[in-house]
Amino acid sequence: MNDFLKGLKRVGIKLGFFAITVLTILLLPIFSLIRIIEKIFKAKILYFDPKKERNSVGRYLIDNWIGETYQAQNNRVFVYFLFPALGAFLLFVALPFIQGIYFSMTDWTGLNDPSFIGLINYKTIFLDYEFGFSFLRTAIYAILNIALINVVAFSLATLVTQNLKLKNVYRAGFFMPNLIGGLVLGYIWKFIVDKVIVQMGGVFSPSLLINGNTAFLSLLIVVTWQYAGYIMMIYIAAIQNIPQDLVEASEIDGANSWQKFRNITFPLVAQAFTVAMFLTLVTAFKQFDTVISLTQGGPAFVLPEWIGNIYGLNLLPVVQSTDLVAINIYNEAFVNYNMGIGQAKAIVFFLILLVISLIQVYYNKKKEVEL
Repeated sequence: MNDFLKGLKRVGIKLGFFAITVLTILLLPIFSLIRIIEKIFKAKILYFDPKKERNSVGRYLIDNWIGETYQAQNNRVFVYFLFPALGAFLLFVALPFIQGIYFSMTDWTGLNDPSFIGLINYKTIFLDYEFGFSFLRTAIYAILNIALINVVAFSLATLVTQNLKLKNVYRAGFFMPNLIGGLVLGYIWKFIVDKVIVQMGGVFSPSLLINGNTAFLSLLIVVTWQYAGYIMMIYIAAIQNIPQDLVEASEIDGANSWQKFRNITFPLVAQAFTVAMFLTLVTAFKQFDTVISLTQGGPAFVLPEWIGNIYGLNLLPVVQSTDLVAINIYNEAFVNYNMGIGQAKAIVFFLILLVISLIQVYYNKKKEVEL
């Protein structure tokens, strides 16, 4: 019991010092203004005698923030350089996020004065079969998208790190699709699928975009084509950092291509896999612009029976085959004018994506150590 109380006291002290640090950082501009006034009028408004006895809080503030010690000056300079980026983050990310949490607990439609209704919106979305189906399709899309992009990107990286005459041209060519915006890319491929590929007949006629499953597959192919070149650059950097001494030693020992890949290349690019998988995971879950321009979330098909059974639906409704979570949130908020419910969906989506990302990074980091 005593150990528990001691541990609790230590945590409390650390939290207290953390709060003091945050408050001090926020007040640093005022402190700097006073220092400027001191220099202009050659006066001493704030003077702290370093030899004077003080309590732990006072000593901490003087030694680390407002005194003239090296540590205090270094910390102040660091914060001053951090202020522009920190201010932008607080203004455009943190503050809207906190405001969004509040709006997710209101009946806001975008046209009315919001009223607080508690967790009703969260209860509503968990009973929403469209949101459940949308999240399922997003999860399937993310798994397939991550696998396709990383396989294609690593294959391209392996290819263009060989002794090829035009390897830099190939690298530029493979990377170029990533320079095209998602909306423009979607419209280009929509034209190709509807007007060009359809002329081939067979399975390509009528358009692949009028069937739910083939539209889903088309979206996967287009996004893979767009994003693989970007991930390829990450793998190229990792492959080029592999010590050539190891490769040459393995060749002298008689290792074949598969053995070199398995025992040298793959373990030494493990960190690149962690980064690439994180980027593709987040990008896949947040996919929006390409879907809007390529499929508009459609085409429609009947909700699978087993999902209908989960939600207790006797009559299976029509749902959109490529209605990913980002599209579903957008439609809820800006098409149906249910801003509160849309914001609640966004908060739930954020929390789920945060947990999945942390698990993925933890697992990959653990595999890095094992390799």
